[in-house]
Amino acid sequence: MKIISYNVNGIRAAIKKGLVDFIQRADPDIVCIQETKAHIEDINAKLFEDLGYHTYWHCADKKGYSGVGILSKKKADKVIIGCGIPEYDREGRVIQIEIDDLVIVNTYFPSGSSGEERQAVKMKFLPDYYEYINQLKSKYENLIICGDYNICHRAIDIHNPVGNKNSSGFLPEERAWMDQWFDNGMIDSYRYFYPDTAHQYSWWSARFNSRANNKGWRIDYISVSEKLKDRLKSASILQEEVHSDHCPISLEIK
Repeated sequence: MKIISYNVNGIRAAIKKGLVDFIQRADPDIVCIQETKAHIEDINAKLFEDLGYHTYWHCADKKGYSGVGILSKKKADKVIIGCGIPEYDREGRVIQIEIDDLVIVNTYFPSGSSGEERQAVKMKFLPDYYEYINQLKSKYENLIICGDYNICHRAIDIHNPVGNKNSSGFLPEERAWMDQWFDNGMIDSYRYFYPDTAHQYSWWSARFNSRANNKGWRIDYISVSEKLKDRLKSASILQEEVHSDHCPISLEIK
């Protein structure tokens, strides 16, 4: 099974930049999409259905904001919209599907880069989400948590760790949450295969020609539960794909 996770930074814009052609070419079994920035009626789901995908969406109440979706070649056995916490569900941040023995959760974590108010929302979200996933762990063994986490875990995951030590997305308290996340039964699938590979990023600022100079951040992850370790086959960051300020990441499991 091949899984792709991708913050498209507006699904309509990404479609105009070749998103559908990319998905057809990559041929994943599942695509987890973050930041659709569209209501359901604004998403041309037929473009994906024509490729053989079932489509599932969770859109924010606010138009042109947030939103997540999952494309799956196999029809989901179960779909859960939201995480049951109204303040996050209004923002369209979480969608979950069950397929065979797998539970796949697609999440768009809040960003705190716009200021103190949104950083406070992010810091409230992190423990709330941790508890939500812990509850899932108590019921399911095979969890795959895809998404834009909006946090660089380690210095190797960001182009300028010293200059960004006080930046949202690389704050000590955010990185400590990632430590806790990966120390308590979750695996960073990319680092499982490439523990020391540097300069591999999944997001670049639109300023200072950052992408051309590969001055980026690795803030997108596919985390898997420990029970899936022996089924991991490969992982990659697809930096050459340009439909967004992020790039897609992928995981293959047996």
